[in-house]
Amino acid sequence: MQVVATGTLIFLIIGGAGIGVLALALLGTELFQFGHADVDGPISVETVAGFAGAFGFGGAIVNELLGARTPGMVVGAAVGGVLAAVPTGWLASRLSRAAPNMRTDPTPTRDDLVGALGLVVTPVPVDGYGEVRIRLAGQPVKLSARADQPIPIGAQVFVVQALSETSVQVETY
Repeated sequence: MQVVATGTLIFLIIGGAGIGVLALALLGTELFQFGHADVDGPISVETVAGFAGAFGFGGAIVNELLGARTPGMVVGAAVGGVLAAVPTGWLASRLSRAAPNMRTDPTPTRDDLVGALGLVVTPVPVDGYGEVRIRLAGQPVKLSARADQPIPIGAQVFVVQALSETSVQVETY
């Protein structure tokens, strides 16, 4: 049975705690949020957590490589941990500040349904609803569909009106 050095165990605990807080912070839980939501301070939680995680794991690696059993060697392992932590903390800071400003496509609305081409997956009766599958923003979407005339399964259709977010008026194409 191999015994883990106390210094290595302490570094691993610091690294694990840092990575745990980083995961929570990046998942949007705003773990240590105080005051106004837009005020994160000069150093974000993500930066500190990334720094602590890299410091702990980097220090543990250096501690094991040195076989550190003396206080001087543990200090050397801590210096190795800092060398790993500085660039990691900087990267975590840059990524956490860039993520909220990332450009995304606008959320599709019911107005985006009009003009879409689709395929009937459940026959559309004259006096009821069937189902059609269309592509909306590149994704397949199944919607309830009405029509002025019956439309069989497999027919291509054109959306002429969005009755709601989940139902449309269609015509054959």
